[in-house]
Amino acid sequence: MKVKANVLDRQYQRYQKEYKDAAIRVLESGWYILGEFGERFEQEFSDYIGAGYCVGLNSGQDALTLAVRALGIGEGDEVIVPANTYIATVLGITENGASPVFVEPDEYYNLDASKIEEAITGRTRAIMAVHLYGQAAKMGAVREIAKRHRLYLLEDCAQSHGASFEGRMTGTFGDIGCFSFYPTKNLGAFGDAGAIVTDQAELAERIRMLRNYGSRKKYFNEIEGVNSRLDEIQAALLSVKLSHMQELTQERIQAGRYYEEGIRNPRIVKPAVRAGADHVYHQYVIRCEARDALKAYLLENGIETQIHYPVPPHLAECYQYLGFQRGCFPVTERYADEVLSLPLYTGITKEEQDYVITVVNRFRAD
Repeated sequence: MKVKANVLDRQYQRYQKEYKDAAIRVLESGWYILGEFGERFEQEFSDYIGAGYCVGLNSGQDALTLAVRALGIGEGDEVIVPANTYIATVLGITENGASPVFVEPDEYYNLDASKIEEAITGRTRAIMAVHLYGQAAKMGAVREIAKRHRLYLLEDCAQSHGASFEGRMTGTFGDIGCFSFYPTKNLGAFGDAGAIVTDQAELAERIRMLRNYGSRKKYFNEIEGVNSRLDEIQAALLSVKLSHMQELTQERIQAGRYYEEGIRNPRIVKPAVRAGADHVYHQYVIRCEARDALKAYLLENGIETQIHYPVPPHLAECYQYLGFQRGCFPVTERYADEVLSLPLYTGITKEEQDYVITVVNRFRAD
């Protein structure tokens, strides 16, 4: 049997008539940027998340970058960020001239709240929490620290569409929640797309200007902005998928729990679920000290896997100037050496999961 790491066309096939109808409606409308379909999706997504405002953007990366910019964070400022995040989170900080301050993750792969305060300095302006792999960070504690130290709180929700902590959706704890709709995400578009959510009208309006060359009115530019607009076709397609989000989320949760119940190999560390958190399994990430051997063994047996992520940002070549080296963040580095994402996607079958489970359980390191 062959099991791919990810398969995108199964969810398309499930709702293909709705997708086709939505795309045709946009094409026939004759209006393709900043129109009614984008506005409709922004309202639908803000209602779904439970936020006051949503602003559609070109990508999740732009959401991070413009969120930091909208808060006035820049040269000389510091932003606390988990050391084991994807590099896009850090780029959102450094693209604005600010400096990332890395903090180790906890056993749930998210920002360790107990280590935040020791990283705060007089230059700290914000905390960037990341809900990695589909599970919320410990947001009650993180929010309390941000409030006590008068820091902005940003959320990178690129992997946590539909996830909640203590009954509250990710993206609604901080000043701004940043979302990616990259095709592999739980709420994925058919190309690049992203959004921010916020309860603050002035921040939403500022990001609307930033995404559109810094203007509210065409040709009248109040601030320096960029071109980062969610196009109408992507918005319409996202509305279709959002209408099925409850079903799609439950399917992922069930698939994650199926792995949890079936994998029984003492060499494998399965993902733990935080009390109060709803894990939506953007990725099902295991750990193994012999990760590379396990990955090769699975591939030999027709199972594709991915590593999220093999190189932590502080060791990335592009950030050599920050002066970090191996050993600076041992928990993060151990995770990078051990994590492996098993196949999990909309439409994965029990037969495919059973095969993955059987092969994983059969693995024996030399």
